[in-house]
Amino acid sequence: MTLLRAFAAVRAPSRSVLRSYSTAHTASSSSSLGSWAKLAVGLSAASVAAVYLYDSRAWVHRGILMPTIHFLLDAETAHRAAILAAKYHLCPVDRGVDSDVLATEIWGKKISNPIGLAAGFDKHAEAIDAMFGVGFGAVEIGSVTPQPQPGNPLPRMFRLPEDRAVINRYGFNSEGHQAVYDRLKSRIRNFLYRSASGSESLPKSLKENRLLGVNLGKNKTSPADSDDDYIKGIEKLGEFADYIVVNISSPNTPGLRALQRREPMERLMQEVKDSRDKLSHRPPVVVKIAPDLTDEELDDIAQVVMKVGIDGVIISNTTISRPATLKSDPRLIREMGGLSGPPIHSLSVATLSKFYKITGGSVPLIGCGGVLTGEDVIRFAKAGASLVQLYSSMAYEGPGLIADLKDEVTRILNRENKTWNDIVGLDHK
Repeated sequence: MTLLRAFAAVRAPSRSVLRSYSTAHTASSSSSLGSWAKLAVGLSAASVAAVYLYDSRAWVHRGILMPTIHFLLDAETAHRAAILAAKYHLCPVDRGVDSDVLATEIWGKKISNPIGLAAGFDKHAEAIDAMFGVGFGAVEIGSVTPQPQPGNPLPRMFRLPEDRAVINRYGFNSEGHQAVYDRLKSRIRNFLYRSASGSESLPKSLKENRLLGVNLGKNKTSPADSDDDYIKGIEKLGEFADYIVVNISSPNTPGLRALQRREPMERLMQEVKDSRDKLSHRPPVVVKIAPDLTDEELDDIAQVVMKVGIDGVIISNTTISRPATLKSDPRLIREMGGLSGPPIHSLSVATLSKFYKITGGSVPLIGCGGVLTGEDVIRFAKAGASLVQLYSSMAYEGPGLIADLKDEVTRILNRENKTWNDIVGLDHK
């Protein structure tokens, strides 16, 4: 029944997309060939389902599951299907134990591994515990806006397969504060009930030291010079957050990146910090910035962060640039929106390294951008990242990527006879 509910849920919003695909596919092939293709897809799906649900390792996802999904579904429909699969617990679970060399501490809290899920995947807080279950040490939901808004018109998400990259212009599609509040409240309520009843099936994130981040955005219709949307987010959702993210770097909301300039950013961050200080548990405040900043702009942001006393910085969001190395269809490359995935990794690492130098390593940094391999994770850490986030690579590798990354990072650390904490900022020492 759970499987049927998930299928029905993903089928309803994507019916028109699938109908268009089906029409085009039928027109280009005989009905007999179409039947055999459907049978082959069905048998393939059945043959890997058990392995997929049991084994969190990536080979079945990378080699079979994700190519099948890409063949059947457009990028946004596949994204929605992934969320629903996680929501209904139709995703693998990492049954391994994180190596001690991955353990780290940030903002006074110990976590078992430094690999986190970036905002943008679970926008509406529907799949938190499933994402902790696949092995993330931190999960970030959002961006969440005060009022529900649909975001930009479809289509708004595009795969660049030859580059294993993604362009999106979602535009802060959000169900709003209240919907996310209700889900977070229900999650805590369920946890308390299970604790009282002695249940052993508690979510990993509540049994262990894991981090839940809440990423706050701004409604498109809000005044450009108003900071109220972020304050409302702290007041409404701050009680559930292990850390709060102020997203001022999405390229898909007009005027948002202007908040990265020194004066408006200093005003905003001071107001955000004052609002945070009214919460009983005072979660760390983190700001998320773009990779497309000049050295002068980066220095201005660093000065604001240190002056106001912001607790951390995520570097970086998507880029509006288009590297000359991109190999995918030029028509896709020209789509408007933010580019994410391996093509932006070097840019993000370089920006984070500059920021670490400016601040002297005094501000915890979270590296985000183009993480696909264990070496990518290590590169971010040595540049100065205390935590590392990913999202786009799961669209190609599947959720088994997380367990594989942790294994690869563990092997590298053991080979170098170091722990995660030993290598953070190592390039600067």
